[in-house]
Amino acid sequence: MAGVVISKASGVNDSVFGKSQEPLKLYVEQQIEAFEQHSIISNVFYEDDTNNFAEKYGYETSLGDFEAVGEGGAYPRNTFQEGFSKVIEPDEWKNSFEITQQMVEDGKIGKMQQRAGQFTLAYNRGREKFATGILNNGSSATMAFGPNNKIFDITAADKKPLFATDHPSVTGGYGTQSNYFGLPFSYDALALVEEAMQNFRDDDGNLLNLMPDTIIIPNKARIKKTAFDAVGADGIPNTGNNSFSYQYDRWNIIISPYLNNANGITAGTDSWYMMDSTFNQNYSGLVWLERLGLTVKSYIDENTDNNVWKGRARFGAAPNNWRAIAKVDPGLGTILT
Repeated sequence: MAGVVISKASGVNDSVFGKSQEPLKLYVEQQIEAFEQHSIISNVFYEDDTNNFAEKYGYETSLGDFEAVGEGGAYPRNTFQEGFSKVIEPDEWKNSFEITQQMVEDGKIGKMQQRAGQFTLAYNRGREKFATGILNNGSSATMAFGPNNKIFDITAADKKPLFATDHPSVTGGYGTQSNYFGLPFSYDALALVEEAMQNFRDDDGNLLNLMPDTIIIPNKARIKKTAFDAVGADGIPNTGNNSFSYQYDRWNIIISPYLNNANGITAGTDSWYMMDSTFNQNYSGLVWLERLGLTVKSYIDENTDNNVWKGRARFGAAPNNWRAIAKVDPGLGTILT
């Protein structure tokens, strides 16, 4: 994530608002940095910066295997092919708040800080909701977001929804694949979805050696208990035997209050996700693209005498390589056995 840049118009320091500028500036910076440490963006997305209008993400198909050629044999000439690609264009995001002259005159420092806090919370919350919106709506090609319901393309590079049962091969070298499954969370379901991800292939049918290591769940007591029971004990949950749980201490669990259950899932269950964080970073699975970090301007409105704080940022996000992550909507996706 790019840093926060805060600037003041000439005359602000010499005004009645002058003494409040540095404390509010520091408060905004601290709140942004603190939130970032626990953001789903930092933990689930591949973060990239750009100086361009847009960036293109893609990959090449795999190289053929080494061949036995015999003594003195010629080197095989295998070639790469351009895979699917995704163009991500950062959008412009804006917000503002005001501090009245009366607040300063009456010494309402706490109220001023509250407004600055609400400003940073709105920025952080908006980014978090946008990121989780891609997951929540990942079985669709688009999502409507924000007060104006702007439509965003959230398809992966293959032009399919991020979570789909029919991801195609660009070369035709392998059949369609699914990263959208339908089992309620359990110890057994965890094993089955992990196996399915480990069997993901490239476009030519070669195994990718995925090693899923991350479980992503909504902030719901039911699935939190089930998930930590499944991976947090060295014995198999809900059994009286002494069998060792091979899921023990292998998983990073990410919880977000902004994740929702999909409509139509089996009653009494929750949506959940599994991710290979290394593959996600190495192959730009889910991309968060930062063009301009939060840039804040503080100035005096001559019409109202209020101190206006305006914030502007440019960022975007979209799926690229679907193989980094799988979603499980009980009763809706592919049923694994």
